[in-house]
Parts: sequence; structure tokens; C-alpha cells
Amino acid sequence: MKHHPASSPSRANLTPRHEVSGAPSVRDLFLGFLGLGLTSFGGALPLARRAIVEQRRWLSAAEFTDLLGLCQFLPGGNVINLSVALGMRFHGWRGALAGLLGLIAGPSLVVIGLGVLYERTQNDPHVQHLFVGLAAAAAGMLIAMAAKIILPLRRDPAAAAIALLGFIAIALLRLPLLPTMLVLTPLGIAIAVRASRRSGDAQ
Repeated sequence: MKHHPASSPSRANLTPRHEVSGAPSVRDLFLGFLGLGLTSFGGALPLARRAIVEQRRWLSAAEFTDLLGLCQFLPGGNVINLSVALGMRFHGWRGALAGLLGLIAGPSLVVIGLGVLYERTQNDPHVQHLFVGLAAAAAGMLIAMAAKIILPLRRDPAAAAIALLGFIAIALLRLPLLPTMLVLTPLGIAIAVRASRRSGDAQ
């Protein structure tokens, strides 16, 4: 009897999602990030994982977490860095330009229009209440995304410990981001290399 690869649960779990859906075209990158920019109220990061991993399946959950970690370490906005890095991954500079333009084109026009409107209505109590509600919704979306990123770490205690140290240093102790990353990043890389060597020896 011929064995079909898709019928094997273990192989299906090991197959990255972006391989299943295929690499996006330059047009797909532009339209994907355009939609992300136009629908991401309160910041694109909470919806970026859902769009890239769950909806369009360009990256697996682990690949998204790794790429996001790199983008957070680099200067600049996380999602802007993510659009450039993801575009570079699939189509070089053309993909990077498509992702970046798609992400900022729509929101830039919307912000200009809303800025003019807000200048005329900022003292209206209804408008002030609207912004308070938007801030609460954005905070909830950010917490939900953080939970989705943290869940895969439950199988990796060492990575979870690094994430916990980062949370304590930045959120609780209020330490600067750059020194914290300069300390935790080499530690995380060393742990990942050690785990990779162990898995290689076991095989």
C-alpha cells in the first residue's frame, strides 16, 4: 500500500506552514501588508502574527517568533522591520520594498486625514472617550498576541526562562531595552546552539 505523506501526523506537524501554502509573490506581499496596515488599529503587531502565520501561512509559528525577535533587536519599529525582513526572505530588495510600501501607504493617508479631523474635534468629550476605548482594545490585542507567542515556549523551559528574564528586566525593573537585549540575546543564542547540538547527538 502506498503511504501518502499528508496522512502522517508527525510529518504534517514538522512541515512549516509557508511550505504548504507556497511563497508569496511580490504582489501578495504588498497587498498583505497593505491590508495589515489598514486593519491594524493600535499598532500592527497584534494582528501581524495572525495575518502572517494563521491566515496567509507565510511562516510557521516558530519562524515568526524567531523573525520577530530579530526585528525587536534592530533599531526602528518592529512591524516595519518585520515587513522588510519578510520581503527580503522571499524576494530580496523587491519584496522588502513591496512589504514596506504596503504597510505604510494606506495608514499614512488615513493618519493625515484623521489628523486634520482630530485637530478640529480634540476637545469634544465623545472623541476623548473614543480614544480611551481604542487604547483599551489595542492593549487587549497586544496581550492576546503575547500569549500566542509564549504558548510554544512551554515545551522549551530554557527559552521560557529567557523570556521571563526579559519581562522582569524590562516590565518590572524598568531596565533599558538595549542593554537587556545585549545580555539576553547571547545567552539565548548559546542555549539554542547547545540544544541543537544535543538533538544532533541524539540522532
